Amino acid sequence: MSFFDFSLTELKIYVPAREEPADFDAFWKSTLDEARAFPLNAKFARVEYGLVAQDTYDVTFNGFGGQPIKGWLILPSQRKGKLPCVVEFIGYGGGRSFAFDWLLWASTGCAHFVMDTRGQGSSWSGGDTPDLYSAGGNSHIPGSMTQGILDPQHYFYRRVFTDAVRAIEAARRHPEIDSSRIAVTGGSQGGGIAIAAAGLVPDVVAALPDVPFLCHYRRATEIVDTYPYKEIADYCHIHRDKVATVFNTLSYFDGVNFSTRAKAKTLFSTGLMDQICPPSTVYAAYNHWAGEKEIKVYAYNGHEGGGSYQTVEKVKFLKNIWSARQTC
Repeated sequence: MSFFDFSLTELKIYVPAREEPADFDAFWKSTLDEARAFPLNAKFARVEYGLVAQDTYDVTFNGFGGQPIKGWLILPSQRKGKLPCVVEFIGYGGGRSFAFDWLLWASTGCAHFVMDTRGQGSSWSGGDTPDLYSAGGNSHIPGSMTQGILDPQHYFYRRVFTDAVRAIEAARRHPEIDSSRIAVTGGSQGGGIAIAAAGLVPDVVAALPDVPFLCHYRRATEIVDTYPYKEIADYCHIHRDKVATVFNTLSYFDGVNFSTRAKAKTLFSTGLMDQICPPSTVYAAYNHWAGEKEIKVYAYNGHEGGGSYQTVEKVKFLKNIWSARQTC
């Protein structure tokens, strides 16, 4: 790996023009109204994994199209009063796996809600949520990036981002969660989903996207030839007459556009050698963020970002937010 993108000085002032459709807000309002026409039907079934410091719950709630989405809720066994909650979204291709793989946030005294990603969960960790919708009728590169890409109504991430909003609503339904203290987080794809969720649910209090994916798509496809962004480039390579249509669809799902609507306090992270989610795409979203913000930069790291060093920063960041509102 080596430095390949803008210098850090340039990144700090990189505020690209946004490609935002005129009906962006109307599109997402109608999408969420459509989803909320179905009952949320959030269910929390206690499961036993032999843990003594955490209580684990198998979660099911209705997401896009009223379709069932799986997840985990993990609570500290020793708790008093309602808890703040971290809602976490998963990286590209991964699934919710087992509840005992997600013990960090409950170990800090908070509730932890993990959303399974529909149609994924076969690349590096298992998932349990099928995507019951078709790919919008068009052929697509294997993966998720081009499913339904010729029409924003059918694009894969319309369903996923809607599921994310409903996940926040499901977390708020649990009687032991303080609905006024919700944070969203995730790495890579999970970070991109967290950005979208913060833009669509403006009263979440914190967002912690790590090395986020799904931002500034056009630049990403122009400066790196790594997957998953290369799925888009591969599609455009074959469908030469569809390039404008592809990027029009993606403009409805670009983290840069959600960032301008996000009011939560945020802690981003990026690796300056990240050739999966280039730092300029991360800074494009960060510099457009509407709320109070800070970013941790890992100069000699790629897509792994800060790893455990960033985890330390995230725990401190959230502890300060929780204590400012009400101690966990």
